Amino acid sequence: MSERGRPRTFDRTAALRRAMQVFWARGYEGASMSELTAAMGINSPSLYAAFGSKEALFLEATDFYSHTEGADIWLALDEAPTARQAIEQFLSLTAKAYAQSDRPQGCLITLGALHQDSSRGAICDDLRRRRAENHTALRKRLERGVAEGELPANFDASAAATFFATVQHGMSIQARDGASHDALLATVAGAMAAWTTMAGTDAA
Repeated sequence: MSERGRPRTFDRTAALRRAMQVFWARGYEGASMSELTAAMGINSPSLYAAFGSKEALFLEATDFYSHTEGADIWLALDEAPTARQAIEQFLSLTAKAYAQSDRPQGCLITLGALHQDSSRGAICDDLRRRRAENHTALRKRLERGVAEGELPANFDASAAATFFATVQHGMSIQARDGASHDALLATVAGAMAAWTTMAGTDAA
């Protein structure tokens, strides 16, 4: 027998995706239980039975987001033949993903929860960890550029990774504020103009 309040055809993955979209659009604090249950097609007791708590649902939703949304953005880092192309494709694909009109604009990992307190410390810690992992991915790709001789030996890969991660975070806010794809691409162009200064003109 199905649990009371849960549809007989309950699809956990589909419900999780819909919860992810609510959190993505509203943030952790802004997403009410009524909005979540309405989007997921279940009642509150069933939500708690399936996911444990709002916090646990958010953590699972952000993990789902990381594995399903914008994966090609990060694949570009490894697949592009040069570090410069990797960063340019990373930012260009970010602009494309953030400006799509069929989903919330911006990035859940950037915008999901920014202010930590005792009630959502685990959530902020999880998002901070994910952002740190993204920074590490950028740094490693730039370090590879150094190792392959594309970038000078004294290139500060960590500082450059921080810069490009910050650009991506800013694009997320721009997109949430309604920036168009063209506007986001203008930000990409500005960031890539900075590449020449950081890497040297012969690395452009």
